[in-house]
Amino acid sequence: MRFEIHRTWEGHACGVDEVVVIDATLRDAWLEVWIDAPWHGDAPPEGPPGPRPALWNHEVVELFIVGRHDRYLELEFGPHGHHLALRLDGVRNVVESAMSLEYTARRAGSRWLGEARVPAAWLPEGPHTANAYAIHGVGSARRYLAHTPVPGPAPDYHRLAFFQPVNWAT
Repeated sequence: MRFEIHRTWEGHACGVDEVVVIDATLRDAWLEVWIDAPWHGDAPPEGPPGPRPALWNHEVVELFIVGRHDRYLELEFGPHGHHLALRLDGVRNVVESAMSLEYTARRAGSRWLGEARVPAAWLPEGPHTANAYAIHGVGSARRYLAHTPVPGPAPDYHRLAFFQPVNWAT
């Protein structure tokens, strides 16, 4: 499944230099995720690459996959090798965090590429809907982007009603 992030969270077109592409493929025991994103040069989180809480406060690309009864998996990936995986049961109700997964990131010129393998067992029971996001910048220049807009008074990536059906075969 391909997710192209080319809009702001409220639905306005973003710049060509902000477009992110996420490809996600479900294969037997794994969800494989590939990220191609612009590198905006935001400072990395403290600490070595690996699981990092509150990664959404940094430059990040996110993939949310929702199943039955509003159970969902939130995956976050940064350009410096940091990641975050959360399992939720209901909106913002984290039931498992700091889950370790296979993830590498590397910069290639003005872009960064990420590759992850996530245990398929972490996915909630389907059918699935999903959305993808990107965040970058600091202060008033902070930008919140979305594959499918999540309109409202402020960016809120947990508006599950706006997510789109997933077809893992594409």
